[in-house]
Amino acid sequence: MCSCHSGRELAQSRTMSGELPANINIKEPRWDQSTFVGRANHFFTVTDPRNILLSNEQLENARRVVHDYRQGIVPPGLTENELWRAKYIYDSAFHPDTGEKMILIGRMSAQVPMNMTITGCMMTFYRTTPAVLFWQWINQSFNAVVNYTNRSGDAPLTVNELGTAYVSATTGAVATALGLNALTKHVSPLIGRFVPFAAVAAANCINIPLMRQRELKVGIPVTDENGNRLGESANAAKQAITQVVVSRILMAAPGMAIPPFIMNTLEKKAFLKRFPWMSAPIQVGLVGFCLVFATPLCCALFPQKSSMSVTSLEAELQAKIRETYPELRRVYFNKGL
Repeated sequence: MCSCHSGRELAQSRTMSGELPANINIKEPRWDQSTFVGRANHFFTVTDPRNILLSNEQLENARRVVHDYRQGIVPPGLTENELWRAKYIYDSAFHPDTGEKMILIGRMSAQVPMNMTITGCMMTFYRTTPAVLFWQWINQSFNAVVNYTNRSGDAPLTVNELGTAYVSATTGAVATALGLNALTKHVSPLIGRFVPFAAVAAANCINIPLMRQRELKVGIPVTDENGNRLGESANAAKQAITQVVVSRILMAAPGMAIPPFIMNTLEKKAFLKRFPWMSAPIQVGLVGFCLVFATPLCCALFPQKSSMSVTSLEAELQAKIRETYPELRRVYFNKGL
């Protein structure tokens, strides 16, 4: 706070912040989630890479502020901005359904630095089979961690299910990449540069449904708009997973579609011929720049709290809902990321 404030103003601002109302709904995001701009603001905050640098102490402190506030305990001097900041730090590190601390590299705030390094390398070293194998494997291992960390609902995956999903997704991605590499040997080098993107898109279509297969079997929790749990629905899980696959593929698109054109031009210039080792860092930087924007904007394509009409649910669940809530038209669920 500026030192030019008089003592009276300081005291006044303290009492104002001390009287923080206890009815701010911090279960919901700060911005209106029914609009794209509101969701984009929300995800720019959630995917902020600076959140990875926070210490355990800062995370625990944010958790304490959020838990206390939910219980109606407002620490003196807490401002509304500090409360929202604590909520977003808490959301960036703890799972929304289970409340447990998420693995560091699986958090949304680690998406940009991790993806930019892996994608940049996949796109620099795509010409030889061992390089394709290695980087597609690294990418799928990272994806498996992210998909497991950000799964929807509180149903844990068994080690068998995890293993199967991981192996299938990695095999699928590597097979796609090697297959396309063989096909593109005879076409222009520019097209060859898009092979990693095709492999990643194919892998997402395999990886996400497999990592979340339990949700497709058992269903994910559906609630009314006030959050009362109505049951589990596999149809809701299908819609959730489809939306996530679409947004993940689009998330990878700018970082994998724009740099190839730039790199193709740069590689013809004297600079990269003189310093060939610079191509990986340049590629990583370009991908990073694209991802800083693509990650939050693609997460924002669909509302996090997704909804579907009761008539689209399974027959038994429809009947159950009609008995208890005959007026209900739509159900809501967390789509996962």
